[in-house]
Amino acid sequence: MQKPVHRAFIIILGVVFLTALVMGCSLSSEDTGTVRLSLTDAPIADANDVEGVFITITSIEYNLNGEWIEDTGFEGPQEFNLLDLTGGVVAPLSHTIIPAGEVSQIRFMMDVQKEGSARRTNPGAYILFDPEGATDGIDDSDVKRELFVPSGGQTGYKAVGSFTIPKNGEVEITADFDVRKSVVKRGTNDEYILKPTIRLVVNNQAGSIAGDFLIAGSTYDSYTVFVYEDGAYSDSEALPPETDDPDFIPFENATSSASVDTTTGSYMLPFLASGTYDLVIAGVGEDGSYTVIDSTTYTGIVVEAEETTEQDINL
Repeated sequence: MQKPVHRAFIIILGVVFLTALVMGCSLSSEDTGTVRLSLTDAPIADANDVEGVFITITSIEYNLNGEWIEDTGFEGPQEFNLLDLTGGVVAPLSHTIIPAGEVSQIRFMMDVQKEGSARRTNPGAYILFDPEGATDGIDDSDVKRELFVPSGGQTGYKAVGSFTIPKNGEVEITADFDVRKSVVKRGTNDEYILKPTIRLVVNNQAGSIAGDFLIAGSTYDSYTVFVYEDGAYSDSEALPPETDDPDFIPFENATSSASVDTTTGSYMLPFLASGTYDLVIAGVGEDGSYTVIDSTTYTGIVVEAEETTEQDINL
């Protein structure tokens, strides 16, 4: 009489176990989401002799729900020439399934030495200069200068921005590495410091500003369009400080920038979060200096998600 009861108990226990297993698998699936991460760059318009700016990313980490976790979908180390990633061009970094939740930061670990270290023959971060002073494509004659982290700095660089990883959904993120702000020359010893400025953009929450660029009686060989959050620009950002500050960066608070394509007479500012922006137009001198041409005409420009706002510039 006890054997049937024993069998029934085993059957019930098995059913409970299978049910728990199925529910556990379902819960696990619903508690994860997918991140597609890409890399882009704003141009370095004030250095006409720069052929390339190279970084090597060794690993990527997310600050997810207050804790750092590694991006297991990124296969490092990988080297990137940031100057190849301008004007809306991106390099895919990873496609990863991780727990759903809130990401407050992304940390990019890089192969870079601290300031004062001996220079390496094959550095993980470096800048290439054309010895003739005019870019003509990367070749064996280019001069390589290693990029260093400031003394006391870190080799893991945090990107500014936050986003949500939806349960059983996907989010596409672009990390905008603004090389113009990130590379600083120290002293007269051809030592260059890497101080990355990286912002995160949720692709389906971002739009662009683009248009024709027309100017009568061109005075400069090249032009740059800086984009600011509405009302954030100050004239002091374009003027070097009275004291010799080696870390001064013109237009440091600009959200992004774009070099004008003088061949097509156009410009494009991609990966802008929805909002209202102002444009500052500057001419670039032969020595890389900026001269503001217009900072008041093109203001209050509204950018909407997944849309391109047409704004022609006529000076």
